[in-house]
Amino acid sequence: MKSEEKRKRLERRRLQGGRLLRNGVAKAEVARRLGVAPSTVTGWAQRLERGGLEALKSRGRWGRRRGLDDAQRQALAEALKAGALAAGFATELWTLPRIGVLIERLFGRRYSDSQVWRILQGMGFSPQRPTRRALERDEVAIRQWKKKRWPGVKKTPQHKAGR
Repeated sequence: MKSEEKRKRLERRRLQGGRLLRNGVAKAEVARRLGVAPSTVTGWAQRLERGGLEALKSRGRWGRRRGLDDAQRQALAEALKAGALAAGFATELWTLPRIGVLIERLFGRRYSDSQVWRILQGMGFSPQRPTRRALERDEVAIRQWKKKRWPGVKKTPQHKAGR
């Protein structure tokens, strides 16, 4: 569930609880009807006394703000898609420390490898491992060997007579 939807749903529940409390419904009954802990209803009652139903409305976003805004995340995605060589690294391989360095260069923000990982997951990236292939690999020779040599080397099932 998206956080905005959840915030609105919880606000509706608090306001419903506040209206029930104003109508004289017992705290325990409000808790039972709304499926919350009695201590939660006690907190609502205290807020209701201090500021009315307005005090039960959402206070806005939860937790710490995201470190990179949407425009920065878009710029990071474009830089990642351009490749590690384009970002000034010696090879084309992206690693969490390298992406951390890139973020610091682009936006002046330093993150741990685990936080870089969370940022990438939030952007829809997934871990990828490059296929390891020898630089000297000769695809033509491999195809020829598979056609000509492999059938002679490969074991074939032995058919038993009389079955």
